[in-house]
Amino acid sequence: MKFAGATAGIPEDVRREMRRVTSAVCVVLVVVVCVFAESPAMAQRFARRWVYTHPGFDLRRDDQTKELISLIQRAGQAGYNGMCVGTKRLMLLSFRQPEALYENIGRVRQAAEKANVELIPRVMGINGYSNELLSNDPNLAAALPVRDCIFEVHDGRAVHVRSANLLPAGDIESFSKPNRADGWDFIDLPGKASFEDREVRHSGNASLRFQHFETASEHGNCRLFRRLQLKPWHQYHVRVWIKTENVVRPDSLGIHVHGNVSEKRRLNLQKRTIGVRATQGWTEHQAVFNTLDNREIWLYVGGWQPGCGTIWIDDVSLHEVAGINLLRRDGCPVRVVSEDGSQQFEEGRDFERWEYPQMGRVRWPGQYEVTHPEPPIVLAKDSRIRNGQRLKVSYFHAQHPLNDGMCVCLSHDDVFRYLEQHLEIVRKLYRPKTYLMVQDEIRLAGWCELCDQPGTTTAQVLARCSHRCTETIRRLDPDAAIMTWSDMFDPYHNAVDNYWLTRGTMKGSWEGLDQSTLIGNWNQGRSRQSLKFFASRGHRQVIATYYDRGNWQQIVADWLAAAEDVPGIDGIMYTTWSNNYRHLEDFIQYVNAAAP
Repeated sequence: MKFAGATAGIPEDVRREMRRVTSAVCVVLVVVVCVFAESPAMAQRFARRWVYTHPGFDLRRDDQTKELISLIQRAGQAGYNGMCVGTKRLMLLSFRQPEALYENIGRVRQAAEKANVELIPRVMGINGYSNELLSNDPNLAAALPVRDCIFEVHDGRAVHVRSANLLPAGDIESFSKPNRADGWDFIDLPGKASFEDREVRHSGNASLRFQHFETASEHGNCRLFRRLQLKPWHQYHVRVWIKTENVVRPDSLGIHVHGNVSEKRRLNLQKRTIGVRATQGWTEHQAVFNTLDNREIWLYVGGWQPGCGTIWIDDVSLHEVAGINLLRRDGCPVRVVSEDGSQQFEEGRDFERWEYPQMGRVRWPGQYEVTHPEPPIVLAKDSRIRNGQRLKVSYFHAQHPLNDGMCVCLSHDDVFRYLEQHLEIVRKLYRPKTYLMVQDEIRLAGWCELCDQPGTTTAQVLARCSHRCTETIRRLDPDAAIMTWSDMFDPYHNAVDNYWLTRGTMKGSWEGLDQSTLIGNWNQGRSRQSLKFFASRGHRQVIATYYDRGNWQQIVADWLAAAEDVPGIDGIMYTTWSNNYRHLEDFIQYVNAAAP
């Protein structure tokens, strides 16, 4: 009635236009009201909406710098307000970086400020990929012990007494039964998936060919297996020759060494991938492992569900070795005694410094070879050691726990000195409000004498390490927030007994985190338990989800369901391990629509 009276005398066509405009304005107002009604809840639950860049961008290069700036702008427009960026290049403290790196960091920082996107640099890199930190001193790698390895002295040098091949049947020459190579305790499906081959071989008269394994059984494996009695606390070297044609998943081909076989949970002493290609000619692949306290090990060579294709295996050998990736630092002493243990010899008096100068420096500092020539112990001029004498030698060595990544000692003062120098550089260049401590996937720890103190668990060593890193950040940048990855402090993830090659237990490592430390939670397997655990300890959390998978919507939905009614979850992060930003906008829109 009011509208009709107010428009009296106005022509009908004008009134129609007024009604149309009024309806449009009403629609806009409804949308605006809905948006503002939703925003407080969203802001309360996900105040941090971040993007994780990995592997990241090489800011020495202008083209990759432009890509990162474009990603920052895109993220800001989509509704993100933070981006975690890598800083590993700045950890190469002994290398002068090109000026372009520093200039481009400045460009990135300015672009982020303009886009209202906070840059969260990654620091305190004590994890399974600490090679850049180790470039400053390769001897700071995490260590495994070798005890009482036998050396013999000839012509003024003590050399390791090399064992015979402990796999004499590894030459794959004898087949007492059809398609079943002699000398192995188990071979997958002889005559169905494994076959004697006298046409294609690396040496001798035969090899073992794996074929049709994808259909021969529901498991699709193609392996040789041997149970062996070995010396505890010794290094061993496995070699195998492999030829392939059209293998779908060549990364599944490997050398696995299981210890503690009689226990319910096996310990795999060698999980490093050996680099087999889908199609390759005869190629030698190698692995070095430490038996630790195991007297019996189970050796597997072959593939775990490689899909399909053809695989030939020949000439498998196993030898005891010594001094591979020998470490020389505090906490890793070398001990040389007579074979009967009655006389101890001194470095500098009886023998020269024992080392392998290229250790951890091939192809560049921070890169470690799988194996290399075994270094001899050179006798000093007036040594008490005599030619022909046998010695027992104990030492510590580095080892790849997985791929080419290396772990670093959790206790050595020089590690923290380098971390602090790196932090100072990052702080000046990025001026951050928040740091991400990348203390994740620590697969080898706790064995050197700095870490293996009487009555101290590896969990306590990590707790002390994490606390020390946190205090360093607070001392240099008191107002900054600190986040760490969840896994190594999570009893439902990696803070467990016998995690990879860590000594003893990681249970209790979470005691090194105070309540102010933000948790980047990526425990997708047991998300509900993990989120509740950290919430019970008073931590605020960021859900790190996505992981580049085709079913990412379901993964995110599961995370949101797991987080329901859990307090302190105020962030979510688009987390890619492969620089995949294809779903950046879809991700945040899905989160906005799915969250209450």
